[in-house]
Amino acid sequence: MSDLRITEAFLYMDYLCFRALCCKGPPPARPEYDLVCIGLTGSGKTSLLSKLCSESPENVVSTTGFSIKAVPFQNAILNVKELGGADNIRKYWSRYYQGSQGVIFVLDSASSEDDLETARNELHSALQHPQLCTLPFLILANHQDKPAARSVQEENHLNILGHIEKFPCTLKAEPAVLLLTVHSILGISKS
Repeated sequence: MSDLRITEAFLYMDYLCFRALCCKGPPPARPEYDLVCIGLTGSGKTSLLSKLCSESPENVVSTTGFSIKAVPFQNAILNVKELGGADNIRKYWSRYYQGSQGVIFVLDSASSEDDLETARNELHSALQHPQLCTLPFLILANHQDKPAARSVQEENHLNILGHIEKFPCTLKAEPAVLLLTVHSILGISKS
């Protein structure tokens, strides 16, 4: 081994020792994932993201247009584009799909039959969109704590999930452990 290689090896070992003893230097980079979060107005998208970011859900206002939140986890960062769910905004959703690596679809389990039908149509449209059809989808049946909430079985019976029967999936609705479910499904741990 040449003197230059030996010197390089010692310098690298010095660097590793320095980092180990002093904890100085940049922390290791965490991978970042770009997700899009969609659902009708009032389904709970903003509240969900506020909770994931450890923000107070007290003064949550419906999103008009879109917002982007970085959700930090111990071993990853999720950059979530939340798209407003109003009638006049949904027609522009597809303009924000490019570059997404996953989709969160939030469904209001206590919504009216008409809203449920609209949500089903929007979900089916997203599942068939060329930029989303191959991506992982997380479908959250939100508002399970409300008296009018439908169970996952009722929503499946109403064919809210229709087209996804051909994909391997697990349906889960547990209001008390919603965030734990989100963490385990995404395979990341909250710091």
